[in-house]
Amino acid sequence: MSENTRPDENYRSGYVALVGRPNAGKSTLLNRLVGEKIAAVSNKPQTTRFAIQGIITRPTVGQIVLVDTPGVHKPGYLLNRRMMAHVHNALAEVDLALLIRDASAPTGNGDRFVLDLVKESTKPAILLLNKTDRLADKRKLLPLIEWYDAQHEWEAVVPLSARTGDMVETLVTEIIKHLPVGEPIFDEDELTDQPLRTIVAELVREKILGTTGEELPYVTAVVTEKFDEERGDLTVIHCAIYVERASQKKIIIGHGGERLRETGTRARQDIERLLGKRVFLELFVKVEEGWRDRPQLLDELGIEGKGR
Repeated sequence: MSENTRPDENYRSGYVALVGRPNAGKSTLLNRLVGEKIAAVSNKPQTTRFAIQGIITRPTVGQIVLVDTPGVHKPGYLLNRRMMAHVHNALAEVDLALLIRDASAPTGNGDRFVLDLVKESTKPAILLLNKTDRLADKRKLLPLIEWYDAQHEWEAVVPLSARTGDMVETLVTEIIKHLPVGEPIFDEDELTDQPLRTIVAELVREKILGTTGEELPYVTAVVTEKFDEERGDLTVIHCAIYVERASQKKIIIGHGGERLRETGTRARQDIERLLGKRVFLELFVKVEEGWRDRPQLLDELGIEGKGR
């Protein structure tokens, strides 16, 4: 950090967990705050599979290390149990919790379960009421705020839209206000702790979820097997897409390979924007029966089994 942007004695920094139900908008908010797409976004549940850290720095004011956790859900497969372990671990280790809630949806048992997780963590917490752009009448937020206020003591309540960016900068100010005084944890120009290989794999998986619509169950994983930057003007990337059955492989590939080509084109465009140069992206599909319950393969995919 340069001399003219050196933080003063009131500079604040810390770790912040972002928790909520699937599709609450966690990854959309993370990408909005960081300013780059580092997390996969989809309207399918459980898109985020591990804790991704996004780094938001405001020179002279503070730095937020935001941990985007998997959507809170009932674990079934080993994959899901590992995902939920990341949620518990994140809440145990951070300085502040953000509970993000889809304000346009009715309250259900899942919302109560997420609330209980935050309460049990005993960490200071801010309530985020997301997707306000879907509410024609913002007065509908009032009973929701009253209900949450009756359940828990919040450091702040911030209605916002991660999609449009409305109130997001207000959220940044509010988060920094509740972090401990301390030096920056990462350099000012860093945006995430995730390696490019992981981000690339997540971008490919996001496009798979988008191109398959409702045809493909939640049984895909992507790993970057080659990331070659030897040519300065071109990055060569090979990604393997894992599915559990041959029928799912056919869905991803599509008639005459059309769907896989569409997935590759859309992913390559995002990756080129991220890297700032041309990319050659090759995708191939592997059938690995029962991969969601195979510890070694989950380890290779980066979905490690730590904690609970």
